[in-house]
Amino acid sequence: MSALAAFSHQETRSPAQSAPQHADVADLQALLANARARGQADCLSFAGSLAPQDAWTLFSNGAAVLVDVRTAEERKFVGHVPESLHVAWMTGTAMLRNPRFARELEAKVPKDAVVLLLCRSGKRSAAAAEAATKAGFTQAFNVLEGFEGELDTQGQRGHQDGWRHHGLPWVQD
Repeated sequence: MSALAAFSHQETRSPAQSAPQHADVADLQALLANARARGQADCLSFAGSLAPQDAWTLFSNGAAVLVDVRTAEERKFVGHVPESLHVAWMTGTAMLRNPRFARELEAKVPKDAVVLLLCRSGKRSAAAAEAATKAGFTQAFNVLEGFEGELDTQGQRGHQDGWRHHGLPWVQD
């Protein structure tokens, strides 16, 4: 059974989340094919990259697992996507690389699952996708723009791109 089929029957959203963009299997497969094509065009060492809206479509339709790789502090104080998993790529205020990242990810997600990795701006999650691929994950994708997006001209995030900027579901503790 493909990872897409394996996750298609699971409910991955909570009532607090907005309604998913219902998509049929062909649409979901097309999103993944486009992400893979982008990955090949960009010579990525992992499966590919997705826009936040496409990541939400896959996740909310049960076709992918969303893994937030930010620190626990970022998730708590900045917010996170409901029902997303958490495996920190870096930890603490010193932002030290988590040496157990691949093992922790493997403990939560099957290696053949479609895994969407999300960080603040899309940079750490790209590094995490590369590490996941090296660890044997066959469908590790980066979520472009991240949760907060890039810095704007005033040095602030969330005003021009990112998960929150696009109005996708998130909560704050």
